[in-house]
Amino acid sequence: MHDLDSPIAFFDSGVGGLPYLEAARRLLPAERFVYLADRAGFPYGTKSPERVRDLAVGAIRALVAKTAPKAVVIACNTATELAVDAIRADTPGLIVVGTVPAIKPAAALSRVRRIGVVATEAAVAADYLTGLASAWAADCELVRIGDAGLVDFVERRLLGSTRDERLRAVAPSVRAMLERGVDVIVLGCTHFLHLSEEFGAVAGPGVSIVDSRDGVAARLASRLDEEGLRGSVGARRTGGCPDRRDAESDRPGEPSDRLFLTGAGDPGPVYGGFAERFGLSWAGCLP
Repeated sequence: MHDLDSPIAFFDSGVGGLPYLEAARRLLPAERFVYLADRAGFPYGTKSPERVRDLAVGAIRALVAKTAPKAVVIACNTATELAVDAIRADTPGLIVVGTVPAIKPAAALSRVRRIGVVATEAAVAADYLTGLASAWAADCELVRIGDAGLVDFVERRLLGSTRDERLRAVAPSVRAMLERGVDVIVLGCTHFLHLSEEFGAVAGPGVSIVDSRDGVAARLASRLDEEGLRGSVGARRTGGCPDRRDAESDRPGEPSDRLFLTGAGDPGPVYGGFAERFGLSWAGCLP
């Protein structure tokens, strides 16, 4: 049984889902959050659909067993596209919100009816993306770019990088889409939201950059309301970080929102740095 005080869980293969958690915090300031990065399974974009399904189902099963959330957000496009049905079947009775490329808003913005989608190799090849395009952008050409190297850049090297390094990292994918004449670029991998400003800078003022973080946060809020599970505003947040304590974080001033990883070992400087940036306390490893 889930109650108002249960946390909301976010899941990704790595750090890509953190901007989605941040958007949900803004919309749902009374809620507690837990985040799981599948460090042991990263990356998802180069793995088979069957392997992604197994990894995502297993990781979320462990997170649910540990934290008993009232909702799970699959803050990973690849995992959503390949595993959302399996995850829902494995977690009956739990709110599960997926993350998919923002094709519908992109189609509304495109004047030339040519949309670029940059994502993992698995996501751009998935039938799910084809279905989204048929449903919401049937009159548009979809230019699909898979960029596994950029996913790795965000996961391994974003922290401490210079702006020039970030611009160089996004440039190949952006230029490939611009050469095809797109006027909207969809960030179809959650990792790429960490570079949204750089995508816009390289693409230039005539190209819109869109993602689904606000739509996912709104969908999460709607599902919580439908089930009567939205928390009341009993504790406010300051600066995007929680200011209260809970059973897993009982030291004054420590964020109550928690970061879990799969695999053994402490978070190290990369995951530790992202945890600090997004106001999460280190909570340990899950099997």
